[in-house]
Amino acid sequence: MNKLLLILLMPILLLAKSFLISNIPLPKTYIQNLDPYVCDEICMQEYLDNGQIFSFMAHADKKLEDTTLDEIRVMNISIFNLGSQVLHSAHIKIALLLPYKRIGKYASSTTNAVFAYLMTKGHPFALKSYKIESEDVDAIAVALQKIEDDGYMYVIAPLTHTGAQNLMLLPSKLQIYLPTIHKNSLDKILSNVTFGAIDYQAQSELLVQEAVSPLVIFSDKSTTGEKLSQYQEESFEMLNPQNKTIKYYLSRRKTNLEEYLKENEEIVKGSFVVNTPIIKSGMIMSQLTLYDTNATNVLSTQINYNPLLLSMTQYVDRKHMIVANSIVEKNNVITEANALLNNDIAYNWINYTTTVGMDYFFNRITNEQREYNIPIVEQQLQYPIELLQPSISKFIPYVH
Repeated sequence: MNKLLLILLMPILLLAKSFLISNIPLPKTYIQNLDPYVCDEICMQEYLDNGQIFSFMAHADKKLEDTTLDEIRVMNISIFNLGSQVLHSAHIKIALLLPYKRIGKYASSTTNAVFAYLMTKGHPFALKSYKIESEDVDAIAVALQKIEDDGYMYVIAPLTHTGAQNLMLLPSKLQIYLPTIHKNSLDKILSNVTFGAIDYQAQSELLVQEAVSPLVIFSDKSTTGEKLSQYQEESFEMLNPQNKTIKYYLSRRKTNLEEYLKENEEIVKGSFVVNTPIIKSGMIMSQLTLYDTNATNVLSTQINYNPLLLSMTQYVDRKHMIVANSIVEKNNVITEANALLNNDIAYNWINYTTTVGMDYFFNRITNEQREYNIPIVEQQLQYPIELLQPSISKFIPYVH
């Protein structure tokens, strides 16, 4: 079935890259319902069982109560680029503000996340990217004015912390969504900006409740690593003033941890936190075993919610690991649409938060029901947090 979907989608994928450079829309396909009889969901399932996809789609002209049938309906709308007989009241116009030199691959993947979402909705849309070479105030101001002049009111902007700070100096009528920034990381915010990043501080506070003293924190020397280390130390010591925290900051080239771990009685049977990228985290965990630290557990935020963790570490190294995750709400249709574009929203949190933001904008423009029921409190998306364990072949819920 997956191979069939991919084959059917190939013509659209070949054209998909043109959506940013061509004003010519893809042709829509319309299915005329010539059946004089009413067809309920049982009838529609029979059409699917018999391979009569177009007969099914002729009757599935609106949202279906059966979630499985509705996912099939929405996916086929995307695959065949089907138009609706009902005129849409809103034309979706979304601008992407992309500091491509600062965010690298995310300039492409966040664009794909927005495009995949819109392709599943069946509405006419315009999606345009505005690339800026730097995130200084002038560059952002010029781009925002251009976006407004072009008639766009909704902007998705995967900026860095520096870019977000500069954006807050530029009042605007535009509605702007920042998938990469949490509101609490800024001193000043504008009322027209919504923040979509996950809450690393809340994840850290939840994780350290599972820790024992001493809490040994390994971080890289990035801004994120330093902030996480600070959150965790403060949260752990607030739980009990007698708790002890030991922090190590590792350079990018540091691979041998013998000086920290070998015969270090101070850290034996402690809890260990890894605030490092997946490759470095795997290296740290293997050496915790090598040097017999007898770790009570290993803790990590969203950074290491990644299927690579399952393939690049031995089970003995990760069997006591706990990972905090906020990619909890899932939509199979949107996830599969991204997968067909080789885009990951199942584990990549920036692509996920971009998708959630696009869903929020779509709701505001069309008044259609949101796909992701994540609350927004004082301009900030409030994602749930779950604790998981990387088992032999997958992440499973952590049981206290």
